[in-house]
Amino acid sequence: MKSIPFGIAFTFCILPTIASQDRPNIVFLLSDDQCTYSLGCYGNQDVQTPNLDRLAEDGMVFDRHYDTTAICMASRASVMTGMYEYKHGTNFNHGDMLQKTWKKTYPVILRENGYRTAFAGKFGFDLRIVPDGNRLPLPEKDFDIWGGGPGQTSYSTAKNESMKEYAKEYPHATRSYGAFGHDFILESSKMEKPFCLSISFKAPHKPATPDPVDDHIYEGKFFRRPANFGRQHGEHFSSQSKQDRQYERFHSWNYSDQYDEVMAIYHQQVYAIDVAVGMIRQALEDSGTEKNTVIIYTSDNGFFCGSHGYGSKVLPYEESSRVPLIIYDPRHTNSGKKLRINALTGNVDIASTILSLAGMPIPKKMDGKNLMHLYDNPKSSLHSSLPLINVWGKAPTHVLGIVTEDMKYLYWGYAEEGFKPTNELYDLKQDPLELTNKFSSAAYQKMAGKMCKLYDRHLAHWQKHSVPYNDYQRFGVLFDRKLSWNKKMEKLNLSERKK
Repeated sequence: MKSIPFGIAFTFCILPTIASQDRPNIVFLLSDDQCTYSLGCYGNQDVQTPNLDRLAEDGMVFDRHYDTTAICMASRASVMTGMYEYKHGTNFNHGDMLQKTWKKTYPVILRENGYRTAFAGKFGFDLRIVPDGNRLPLPEKDFDIWGGGPGQTSYSTAKNESMKEYAKEYPHATRSYGAFGHDFILESSKMEKPFCLSISFKAPHKPATPDPVDDHIYEGKFFRRPANFGRQHGEHFSSQSKQDRQYERFHSWNYSDQYDEVMAIYHQQVYAIDVAVGMIRQALEDSGTEKNTVIIYTSDNGFFCGSHGYGSKVLPYEESSRVPLIIYDPRHTNSGKKLRINALTGNVDIASTILSLAGMPIPKKMDGKNLMHLYDNPKSSLHSSLPLINVWGKAPTHVLGIVTEDMKYLYWGYAEEGFKPTNELYDLKQDPLELTNKFSSAAYQKMAGKMCKLYDRHLAHWQKHSVPYNDYQRFGVLFDRKLSWNKKMEKLNLSERKK
């Protein structure tokens, strides 16, 4: 038996659960900036998400699913590549993905192996041949059908060049993606090869631009605030975490004084996604492909919405980094049982899962694992730990952390301008709202030591496997908790002089 890499534990259970040996069709749906508490199936009684709630009842809900980087560009790259950010080297203010890395992503591999593929929505990152080279066009030719767009795309369908044909009937982009998926499924059902549909919704990403046809959905609605809402519940967070826009947006985005109005717009945008999901599922039924199509639904990152007195995303706290994940495999005997998964999973697992469903081996460079092991055995485990990364934004907010099935440890290493390195430890089993930092608690000293050692192993993996471009090797030094800030600066300066 091969040795299992650090941070990963498997429970293999081969069950005769798949009725058909044919390769399934795959529908992968990705929202943007969607927190778990925006869905009824995750416990929010104030929202209307009937299609996603039905998907959850038909399939499985994953309660401990994390985006290892909680920002669009890097997270989407991790979804496509199955790799941690420091291995694919892609994020805002760092650099684009190399073409050779893109060629090893799940959509490219699927198409090379006989799948009919389509992509629609926000692609999320750009490509280059070399780090400092010219940007390449979006990889439209790597898909059979293309409805994608650059940058953030637009909520106006007419402004999305590849989606203009849907603009008259669906002027708002969210429903247009549902129509795109509907048409692709009906066309693909007439062909002999399996299909993979990937849709990346812009919603509910800012700027808040809901579909006007849904204005009545939450008109005058009162939304219950989460139990950790407000600045008083974030005082124990590191001072570093309060140095960028996530902190000021509690006020500037009006969570503090117009919560109901802001959340009505946010949830209205999620409602439109729910409608689009319904359109796609209807197409599967109409085409007769519903019994052989696996559906995966998740988000590229979460959203604070005022929890702890923060807005936006990026930081590795629960509201920002933990996201919805629903998987439905209609061929599987565990479907339809309303089962929930408590095992630790991450965005790096999506690509591995899709390839495994298609009967293909998982490339060695992928950090993710096959989530269907958990579908086979919902009480088993997949990862013993995952990294939580932020190297975007102002320097003080750069952070590396790790999360296990029960605990979370964060190391804020920035130590200039009066800042001191800060450690945070949360007992997620006892304190899921992250209300108490246990790092200095006498009762948690043994656990703190254990988490620090695990952190060091993740950092060693970073140092060994990070790409040699886009500034990622530098963070292998900055996140070393055993070095003083002065030693880090000396080491980085020496490295620069040697170049």
